[in-house]
Amino acid sequence: MSALVSAAELITELSSGRPPRLLDVRYQLLKPDGRDDYRAGHIPGAVYVPLEEELSSHGDPADGRHPQPSQETLQNAARRWGLNDGDRVVVYDGGSTLASGRTWWTLRGAGVDIRVLDGGLPAWIAAGGELATDDVVPAPGTITLGTLPAGIDIGTAASWPVDGVLVDVRAAERFRGDVEPMDPIAGHIPGAVNLPSATYFREDGTFRSPAEIAAAFDSVGATADVKVATYCGSGITAAQAALAAEVAGRSVAVFLGSWSAWSNTPGLPVATGDA
Repeated sequence: MSALVSAAELITELSSGRPPRLLDVRYQLLKPDGRDDYRAGHIPGAVYVPLEEELSSHGDPADGRHPQPSQETLQNAARRWGLNDGDRVVVYDGGSTLASGRTWWTLRGAGVDIRVLDGGLPAWIAAGGELATDDVVPAPGTITLGTLPAGIDIGTAASWPVDGVLVDVRAAERFRGDVEPMDPIAGHIPGAVNLPSATYFREDGTFRSPAEIAAAFDSVGATADVKVATYCGSGITAAQAALAAEVAGRSVAVFLGSWSAWSNTPGLPVATGDA
């Protein structure tokens, strides 16, 4: 089954006898709490999920800005969302696919049947989907999550370019070290290649075709016959890249700590420029 669902397909599924559960994970880097956006209009039946509170934790800077939550935190959250074992889930955000991609990567790894609404809420609206403004509070669910995916650790990321391809999906200027708006050091992990995440999206925010996404990965040497890992600033866009790879029929590892963990760990080398 595809990791994506179109707005038209979702409209049909929601009127079926077994509609999927809906999660609204509205999140922006400069506005992490999307509750007011949710209340201004969401897909009917969708439960709001705060990424910062329930899909990540906060601790030592060397762990990165968005490490995984504890197993207990996410299990309790998933039950608050009303999820039960065997439920089909669709997640969406405001159109960037950042938060929904991270949610997909985490919950799929924990054994949940989950897809992402391609194009997010803008695609839903463009397809004529209705909006609601209530706060959805479902009956508590009883889901039991599998072990959460941890991704690769910092040591594995450091050695990955020796016999694989480590893909940095941040914007080119951050990869080169021209600017760094979030983390203490500018630059990238030595040996990494740059494939900005915008490469695999259309102008309307939907994913490009599987062939186009595969070609984008191929263009930086991340071909189907080599092992590939992705990283970004804090592990959110890297998970989105894993979703893009899945759409293209590829499988990649994710360095969840990403540049935020690397740049906060003393003594690690830093590369700048285009290579």
